Amino acid sequence: MTVSMRGQPWLEASATRAVMAALETEGGSGCARFVGGCVRNSLLDQPVDDIDIATTLTPDRTMAALKAAGLKAVPTGVEHGTVTVVSERRPYEITTLRRDVETDGRRAVVAFTQDWAEDAARRDFRLNALYADADGQVFDPTGGGLADAAAGRIVFVGEAETRIREDYLRILRFFRFYAWYGRGAPDAAGLAACAALKAAMDQLSAERVSKELLKLLAAPDPQAAVQAMVQAGVLVQVLPSVQPLTLFQAMCDVTPDPVLRLSALLPAEASAAAGVAGALRLSNVQRDRLTAAVADGPVVAPDMDVAHARAALYRLGRGAFEDRLARAEAAGGGDGAALRRLAADWTPPKPPVNGRDLSRLGVPPGPETGRLLKAFEDGWIADDFPVDGHEDRLKRLIAPRGRTR
Repeated sequence: MTVSMRGQPWLEASATRAVMAALETEGGSGCARFVGGCVRNSLLDQPVDDIDIATTLTPDRTMAALKAAGLKAVPTGVEHGTVTVVSERRPYEITTLRRDVETDGRRAVVAFTQDWAEDAARRDFRLNALYADADGQVFDPTGGGLADAAAGRIVFVGEAETRIREDYLRILRFFRFYAWYGRGAPDAAGLAACAALKAAMDQLSAERVSKELLKLLAAPDPQAAVQAMVQAGVLVQVLPSVQPLTLFQAMCDVTPDPVLRLSALLPAEASAAAGVAGALRLSNVQRDRLTAAVADGPVVAPDMDVAHARAALYRLGRGAFEDRLARAEAAGGGDGAALRRLAADWTPPKPPVNGRDLSRLGVPPGPETGRLLKAFEDGWIADDFPVDGHEDRLKRLIAPRGRTR
């Protein structure tokens, strides 16, 4: 049976056609095929983000072909056969067909090949080993990729443990692709191989692990995949302090945000969150969000009144306020939509007094100034940010100071 992707907008785009024409001018018809996610997602009617191309051309011939066509090409991973080209401002990653010569679970030494089946044999899952030519005709060298994509099966190419030993990140990729594309129970052989080899993930860099984990948690509904990770003992290997999944499951219904979903897997302690962020080498922004979501401080709840909500917004900032609100919704239910509208519409005012105002009232610069300003701010917040009466409030704060001299 012939399967075609013809009619896909990205396939018919002039930018895509220009790249394929350049390669085929150099290597002849059929020397280049689309591969991986762009083929899989097109068949599943899912959005296509990245366009990867496999070719029989060696990297130097690929570079020459693109240059001859007036396209900008960069040898982004030439030792592994990869060249990136930009056509009409869209990047395309082009990689020469490869076979593995040596692997150590983290990286591979490859040799170039002209054999499409050899290239397919080194890929991770059968639904990712699908190729399509310039006209959209789909090729399935493993013989199972099309059926897997249609059925929502994530099955390793060949023997699962062999594929995993080539790159232990494939354990997390197994669960990530199951989260995004899987239906029904996970493949038993793949799950067993992941469980058997999970300890070897300690060899992986934290950056690779965190990137894969956050992609998994960003799936529309990652609950079945995370439950399968628990079953296989993989989740505790990645997150030793992982908590029961109750809050995580509720959080998946509240927000698609992967950082907040991650927070729901951790103890509700800033130190624990900071430790995980450090171990996973999360970005500073992700670390700060993770810790602020669970740290001590203003309590945020869906049923809080407007005055208390404004006070929490002022002290936390909008981002941390909304993150804590999402956790509160997941933990106790309730609808925080009104408070999210408040966070979007209300601009916290700046403190209306400063040290100059105290100096004018006879308070010399020094530690007492800071104490009085802090006391003023606390009262101003507690009274829901009044717009006047500031001097009288300052005088009342200063008066006891004068009596104790």
